[in-house]
Amino acid sequence: MRRLYYSSGSLLTGDEVCKAVLRYARALAETDDADIIAVPVLTDDGILGLAHLLVGPASQLFSMPAPSQGDDPFDADIIDKLNAMTRALQPSRPEAEAPRTDVLDLDMP
Repeated sequence: MRRLYYSSGSLLTGDEVCKAVLRYARALAETDDADIIAVPVLTDDGILGLAHLLVGPASQLFSMPAPSQGDDPFDADIIDKLNAMTRALQPSRPEAEAPRTDVLDLDMP
């Protein structure tokens, strides 16, 4: 679990959610853009819910490990969406072709 510090407050969220938020915030800052996102959090009362954050170039975010207080807030769909939006903001990268297994190795004796 991570405590994500945002503006003058903080929220508790899962490790993977926190990483996705930070990566997306960095990508937005690099493109001088902003967005409002919803992330799963654990409230002070121990209730799972969603927090809405405005992230962009002026966002000052950081996270610290936090003791687990039950189930980590986690939502695979939100993480996938944040990761996809992050990739869309970054320059394309060539993907390496998978090694071929249908060709004989000519260097073998």
